[in-house]
This record gives sequence, structure tokens and C-alpha cells, in this order.
Amino acid sequence: MTAKQILVIDDDSDIRKLIQTCLEIMGGWQVLTAKSGNEGLLFAQTTQPDAILLDVMMPEMDGYDTCQKLKENPVTQHIPVILLTAKGRTADKHLVAELGVKGIIAKPFNSQKLAAQVAAALYQSL
Repeated sequence: MTAKQILVIDDDSDIRKLIQTCLEIMGGWQVLTAKSGNEGLLFAQTTQPDAILLDVMMPEMDGYDTCQKLKENPVTQHIPVILLTAKGRTADKHLVAELGVKGIIAKPFNSQKLAAQVAAALYQSL
């Protein structure tokens, strides 16, 4: 069985590396990374990952816009999205329903628990 692929879209290279390490070692994921919303949209279309972990606060195109574009595209609309946000306030909870995302993980996240949080968000809806 091949490892599940997850696409991490975050403009911070240190965060991308940390997430990649956590998910590969603790979650057994194959991790792809993108440094912007536009790059992420392109990767999502071409690689068809099993899930996307998407940072909300990014320059140019933020996570909300990126998520909306993913959901509007028939090629990527089926891919589950989890938002990664430093604004982990409950006010953002309505966005889960509005954007159709699987969950929100607050930054700073616990690197020991990240893989479990991603798995929980993805599999709670199955």
C-alpha cells in the first residue's frame, strides 16, 4: 500500500519543514509542499493529494481564497482541506461549514500531536 499524500501549503519554510517531518515520521504521510496559494493550487491539480493542510495567513492569496478556488475547481473540489491558522478563535468555526473544510488546527501546534490531529480531522467525517 502506498503512503497517503498530503499537500502542505504555507509561506513559512520553517513551518513547512516542521510539518513535513512530523507528518512523515509520525503519520506515515508522503508530504508535498507549496510556498503559496497559487503554487498549492497548481500542485493540487497535478498531483491530486489525499488531503491538503492549508495556512490561512499568506501574502498574495490567503488560505480562505485558496480554499475557495480548490472547492470551485472540479478537479480539486473532492480533496479534503484542513486549515492551519494562528487565529484559532472559535469565530473561525463557521468557516468550517462555509468553506467545507474538514477542520482547523491552531498555530502554534504541538508537533507531537500534529499527525494525530490531521488524522482525526480527516477521519471524523468518514
